[in-house]
Amino acid sequence: MPEALAESVWRARPGLLKRERTRVQLVQAAIRVFGSRGYVDATMQEIAAVAGVTTGTVYNHFNTKEDVARGVAMLLADTLCRRITESQQGVAEGAQRMAIGIQRYIWLAEQSPQWALMLMEVSVAAPEMLTEIRDYVLADLRVGVKQKAFRVPSEAAAMDMINGTVQQAMRSVALGGASDKHGRDVATCLLRGLGMDWAAAKQVASRPLPAFPPMEAVGAPVARKATRKRA
Repeated sequence: MPEALAESVWRARPGLLKRERTRVQLVQAAIRVFGSRGYVDATMQEIAAVAGVTTGTVYNHFNTKEDVARGVAMLLADTLCRRITESQQGVAEGAQRMAIGIQRYIWLAEQSPQWALMLMEVSVAAPEMLTEIRDYVLADLRVGVKQKAFRVPSEAAAMDMINGTVQQAMRSVALGGASDKHGRDVATCLLRGLGMDWAAAKQVASRPLPAFPPMEAVGAPVARKATRKRA
């Protein structure tokens, strides 16, 4: 996993009670197991071994492997969405925010193919992950529509186009079937699909991606979530 994301996934979470700390520890262990073995082949016993606890402890927190997958999915989705949103601070243009988000998911597949494939595998077992991500994407879509950069027949149709295209692009990149410009090209196509003309879509998609801010520069989670809702 890229360092800019990994730090947020693995860092200690202050203020958690013992049971909450153990649950986070188990989710982090599951991420390691799913990443190396794949979700389908992973077992609860392996998760326990990586976490350094008994299998019974895992079952005290999660009834099934699907429940573990939901915990993994929500942690990864929250990390990705928050870090992308943090990198968008100061970007008011809905089209650029959309282009950043699209390209960052494809960037993940470029940087960490195994993690990207695991992410998509887990999302099948835990569709709540896509719901979490959807809220962030929808906020940027609505900004673009309000600014008259986007013209779509319905939000649902636009979201299906974005989600389906980005997932397939991530898969293509992770499996080595795309060029190093694929993220920019996909963002251009999607901005076109959202109603922008070709020149404008290409110009926005070609802008450099903003860097992720250092974790110590990031505010409290509540403040970040409020910022997204205002957008």
